This record gives sequence, structure tokens and C-alpha cells, in this order.
Amino acid sequence: MTTSVIAGTSGGPRAMALAGELHSLGVHVLLAGAFLPIADFFIVNVALPTIQASLQATPAALELVVSVYGVAYAAMLVLGGRLGDRFGRHRLFLVGLCGFIMASLACGLAPTIGSLIGARLIQGMTAAMLVPQVLATFQATLPGERKTRAIALYGATSGIAAIVGQLAGGLLVNANLFGTSWRPIFLINIPLGILVFIASWFVVPANRSPHPAGIDLPGTVLFAATLTALLVPLTEGHSLGWPIWTRAMLAAAVVLAVLTLIVERAAEARGELPLLPPSLLSLPSMSRGLAMITLFSLGFGAFMFVFALTVQNGLGATAFQSSLAILPMAIMFFIGSMASPRIIHRFGRGALAAGGIVQALGLLLLICIVVAAWPHVSLVELALPLMLIGAGQSMLFSGLFRAVLADVPAHLAGVGSGVLITLQQSGLALGVATLGTLYLVLEPTGISRAFGTVIGVQFGIIVLLVFGCSLLPRFTKQHGDAVAVEM
Repeated sequence: MTTSVIAGTSGGPRAMALAGELHSLGVHVLLAGAFLPIADFFIVNVALPTIQASLQATPAALELVVSVYGVAYAAMLVLGGRLGDRFGRHRLFLVGLCGFIMASLACGLAPTIGSLIGARLIQGMTAAMLVPQVLATFQATLPGERKTRAIALYGATSGIAAIVGQLAGGLLVNANLFGTSWRPIFLINIPLGILVFIASWFVVPANRSPHPAGIDLPGTVLFAATLTALLVPLTEGHSLGWPIWTRAMLAAAVVLAVLTLIVERAAEARGELPLLPPSLLSLPSMSRGLAMITLFSLGFGAFMFVFALTVQNGLGATAFQSSLAILPMAIMFFIGSMASPRIIHRFGRGALAAGGIVQALGLLLLICIVVAAWPHVSLVELALPLMLIGAGQSMLFSGLFRAVLADVPAHLAGVGSGVLITLQQSGLALGVATLGTLYLVLEPTGISRAFGTVIGVQFGIIVLLVFGCSLLPRFTKQHGDAVAVEM
């Protein structure tokens, strides 16, 4: 693939933006904007003990620091995509970015744990306004192979942001810049966000849906309530001893999910475009790909959570050492993500299955090393399995993103992108809430046993996804170098 495939041939970045086209520089600026909110979900993991000591926080409050961001982010993502379709994607990108910068400042200056939790809630909501505009802009402004590669790069950015977020968290906490302890993990968003804002103003074109739909208020409220009722008790239940309200919320989540489905079907039957269009979700590429993305994200979110706990609490590593331990995985994920568009272009679904097999082998090797040598496990010994995991998941992750959006019409780009990222984010949060809770339950019986059990579940998920690759669309060449999909 040559550089011209990405850069286009219509002129410089500013000229292309004024003409409604997206230059390669604009692609990377949008990816940088998406990077910040995604990384922020993970950046707090290694800083939680320091936050607890600094703000005298309870374990339940610490979990809320993570969960309220994830819940707000996931619940508002589809609405963010819809607003971008209606009012302009670049405009919503800038509004969301400004809000995210201000919320990050509030997080970094928070004097109490309560104010930090409130700022994290707002941070998640503003992130949901920002992120869907990235994929929607790619869908609406890029043709053929340029769009294919940009979507693959978005998938790569999502995975890299998760790993780099945890790595940066350890580095910043360890640096203790000017005696500010954990606060730079949020304050770093301010200069980076300002740079993205300025750059996007010049190189990202204004675009919106030619047929914007109205805001589906009933669907939005019900969907947000369903996610809240599911994720909050799953996140908080274990630390609070599963009081009656957590069980009641889980029961309510089932009822709310059924009501959401009924309301959305009725809205579409009236000729409206609901928040979650059943006809869009019924597309084979969407339904199968979304299920696989959710499962993949569930395992990935749990892995990042339990790995940090195992290395720090079990092996006695510092936050800095914990963040360095994940570096081999990050490097291979980055390399694999850069190579994945070309490989998927050539081998199609087989490349996704091969990536899953490599990741599964890495997970199996990691379990064997940790369980067999515990507690005398060197972080260096973990490098090889982590490299396999990073290389394999980069291929699988990029391909799944590409498959999900393959058949989404351009005028529904914001809705489709919002649904995709919502389920990805929900999967990450569910992974921490479910498999993370399983880890905490088993931890008193032995950290190595808890780690092996959770990673074993993830191994099973990846094996299931390898077989599921045969159900995805077949990637085929059409119209020269452009890549299309067929069922």
C-alpha cells in the first residue's frame, strides 16, 4: 500500500478540509482525539492505591472512579453519534473535546474523592460526544481503501490507547511531578487536548448526515438506564457485599432491556429512526461482528485489570514496574496494527482467525508460566507470551472493527459508529465487573489460581472467536484496490 492511498491527491490538508475531504493528517488528528478518552479508562488502574492514600477513599469509592466513567461513556455514545449526524460531526468533536479538557482539569484538581467521582462522570459524558465523530467522519468522507485503512487504524488506536494508558499511568505516578502524585494522569490531557483542538480546526472538514434524524429521547433514556442498572451493581456489588439494591438493579436491567427493544421496534415501525435501529442491528455484519467485539472487549478489559493487580499485589512490583511489564504487549500490538490492513486485505477472514490462534497460544503460555513458577516469576519471563498476545489481538481487533462497519450506510455512519463503540466500551466495563470480580473472589485462595482462572476464561473466549470468524463477511477485492465485503 502506497502513501498516496492514504494521503489522497486533492491537495494540502487545509485545502482538502475546505473542499469537504479528509487528508491523512486529518485522519491522524482525529485518531489522536479518540486516543485520549480511550486511554483515560485504563490510566487510573495503576494509580488507584495512590489515589486511595491521597484522598482517604474507600474501596467502593475507588471502584466508582473507574465505573462512573465507563457507565457515562457507554450510555451516551450512541446519542453522541446521533448528535454528530444532526449538528455536524466536526462541531460535536470540538465541543466534546473542550468538555473533556475541562473535566480532566477538574479531575486533576479534585480536593475530595466525591469531587473526583463527579468530574469522572462528566469526563465520560464528554468523551461520548467526541469519540463517535471519528469513525463517522471516516465513514462519510473517505472512499474505498482509504476508509478501510482508517478504520483499521482506529481499531489499532483503541487497543494501543488501552495499553499505553496503563503504561503512562505508572510512569506519571512514579514521576510524582512537582509533588503532584497521581494528578498528572488527568492533567496531561489538557496540553494534548489543546493541540488536537487547534490541529483539527484546520485539517478536519465539516460534515454531517444529509438526512439527520431526530433525537430518540425515550430510547436514549431507556438505553442509558439499562446500562446503568447493569454496570453499576456488577462493578460495586462485590465490594459492598451484594446488598439488596444491587440485586434489584440487575433484575431491573433485564426489564429495561426488554422495554428498550419494544420501544425501538415501535419507533422504527412508525417510520422513525430510533437510537438503536433494529434493521441496522439485524445486518449480518453488524449482529455477528458486534457480538464478537463485545466478547473480545470483555476479555481484554479483564486482562488489563487482573494483570496489574497480579503483578503489583502478587509479585510486589511498583506501579512503574507494572506499567513496564505490559510494554512487550504494547509494542507488538502497535507493529501488528500497522501490518494488519495489508494482511487482512490479502488473506481476509483467515488473518483474523490466525490472529486469534496466536493470541490464544500467548494466553496459554502465560498461564503455564505464572501457575508453574509462582511466586518466583520474573517479569522478563512474561515478555514472550505478552508479545504473542499483543501480536494476535491486534489482527483480530482491527479485523472485527472493519467487519462491523462494512455494510453500514453512509447516512447512518454516526449511529453505527456509536453502537460499535458503545458495545466495545460496555464490554470493557463488563470484563472488569464480571471477571474482575471473579478474580477478587478467588484471590484469597491464591493469586496465581485467581489469575490462571480468569486468563483461562479469556482463553476460552478467544477460541470461541476463532471459530466465529467463519461467520463474518468475506473480504474481497472490488473496484481496483478498494476492499468490499460479501456475506
